[in-house]
Amino acid sequence: MRRLATALTASASALALTACGVIDGVGGSGSSASPKKGDDITVGLLLPDKDTARFEAFDHPVIKKEVAALTHGKGKVVYANAEASQGKQSRQFQQMVDQKVDVILVDALDAKAIAPDVRKAKDAGIPVIAYDRLAQGPIAAYVSHDNELVGELQARAIIEALGSKAASSKIVMMNGDPEDTNYAKFKEGALSELENKVRIAKEYDTAGWSPKVAKANMKKAIQAVGLDNIAAVYAANDGLAGAVIEALKDAGATKIPPVTGQDANLDAVQRIVSGEQYMTAYKPFPEEATRAAEMAVYKVQGRDIQFDALTRDTVDSPTEKRIPTMLVPVVALTKDNIKDTVIADGIYSVKDICTPKYATACATLGLK
Repeated sequence: MRRLATALTASASALALTACGVIDGVGGSGSSASPKKGDDITVGLLLPDKDTARFEAFDHPVIKKEVAALTHGKGKVVYANAEASQGKQSRQFQQMVDQKVDVILVDALDAKAIAPDVRKAKDAGIPVIAYDRLAQGPIAAYVSHDNELVGELQARAIIEALGSKAASSKIVMMNGDPEDTNYAKFKEGALSELENKVRIAKEYDTAGWSPKVAKANMKKAIQAVGLDNIAAVYAANDGLAGAVIEALKDAGATKIPPVTGQDANLDAVQRIVSGEQYMTAYKPFPEEATRAAEMAVYKVQGRDIQFDALTRDTVDSPTEKRIPTMLVPVVALTKDNIKDTVIADGIYSVKDICTPKYATACATLGLK
């Protein structure tokens, strides 16, 4: 996989919502698949869960807005959220194929399990673009972030936080869901930085990226390693980070060791402001969503030059080789660069972050 050489500027302009069908389900469309169409386009969007705040707050509305903008208000998005159920996502996928949407953007809960659905879509003449997570089957393209770099940034933050004590420090790894194709990349990137530099005392996988599962596992880690012996926690995303911090507090921690995260959820940014969470991997998801919408529209309209300009990288899946790919860079967000990341990009305002509970901490950081 080639990494992008230049960073892309995240854009989070007004997220005005346009008319959109919603499914459980799926809203009706009636348009038929075609390799080349005008502006009358129906884009199917399948997102995996509602626990990850960004999907509902940003990915969905940004894609709707961009599809409308690219099609002079004539294109629409048919949206479904699987709510962490693979069976539900498969049914939603089939509904979109049955309704003959023009293209499908899918963030697969289970990359392997979704492959038959991707095949059915291709057989029906509907291109499928893997969004955020690489799916198996004959997908037409893939857009995501550099997921190995995510793990590297998280791990480097731990090493930097521990400083000269790193080699003798015990850490806990709270990984994501092995069914998520990004899991291996996150973990690979993290281990490339952590191995031989710290002592990994306990390591857990988290089924379904469930904070409840992560909290239970963190309680086990505290019992096994000892509260005072845990120098840092690698948490693969912000939902897990929040659960880890809750478990540490419940165990009586008066000072939270460095805890990583990913996604720049609002509550995670607030925890970073207050000092409870050390960092989060900020993935400019409005940029990812915007590019995904462009790829979907260009693919349906047969605008090959524009499509190829977006997909200059390639990746391989277990079933496909050299999949046209766009990789959006990521940034390590800490208390030192909140202004330059999520605030500058319009993801959150100072008012969003600095609620009364965090007012004093915000003032200390100069957020006003």
